[in-house]
Amino acid sequence: MTFAGQAAWITGASSGIGAALAKALAAQGARLVLSGRNQAALEDVASQCGECLILPFETTEMAAIAPAVEKAWQWSGGIDLLVNNAGISQRSLAVETAFDVYERIVAVDLLAPIALTQAVLPQMIARASGRIAMISSIAGKVGVPMRTAYCAAKFGIAGYADALRAEVGHLGLQVHNIYPGSIATDVSRNALTADGSKRGVSDKVIDNGIAPADAAARMLQAMLGGEREIIIAEGAELAMGEARRTPDVLLDQIGAFMAAGYVQRMNEGAQ
Repeated sequence: MTFAGQAAWITGASSGIGAALAKALAAQGARLVLSGRNQAALEDVASQCGECLILPFETTEMAAIAPAVEKAWQWSGGIDLLVNNAGISQRSLAVETAFDVYERIVAVDLLAPIALTQAVLPQMIARASGRIAMISSIAGKVGVPMRTAYCAAKFGIAGYADALRAEVGHLGLQVHNIYPGSIATDVSRNALTADGSKRGVSDKVIDNGIAPADAAARMLQAMLGGEREIIIAEGAELAMGEARRTPDVLLDQIGAFMAAGYVQRMNEGAQ
């Protein structure tokens, strides 16, 4: 199985994991909608990816989402895969961090992907097909120092995706939670510090991390294999992620609630 002929929309597609996913999907024959804030960088990625629509917008500008969805859907004829990848990390102690840093990270890493998913969801449900991939983090399974805002947002997006999967799995949609560990990107360099400024330097563990192209290939293979929790990590990070992995039997149990009339029973109980 491949993504050949399918339309994939990737946010944060101008660099790192997003750009690597774009190239890997293009190599499989997918048509791509590439979003991000840096149009020049998006154009560079698109030049390596065949059939693309460049759709730059700020994911936290809620008024921009509906027009973007309409344009993407009209161009592609339907989104087969939505990858919510755009995000920003943190490197600061909680006690030193300004509250507006929390607001910014939660807006980018939690509210923005939820808003875009909510906008695409009705059309996927109407077609009874589609995949939604949320790029969380190992820090979305294990609380990591100097990342309280980031962990809160990534734990949150994982919870949203798990609950969403339970609601739409029986309708023909697939929802994937992806938990990368250290990937060799600029995530640490672009992380926010206590006052909201960019850190500007990277971590050695990030620089020595998994190559983005390798990470992207593993993500796509796992999605095609129907995996719901996809952990892309090595060493201690892999061990931490696996220790907190949700058993498939539990995911199956939660997903079965809908088919068993969960919504009807809840609504009846509220009357």
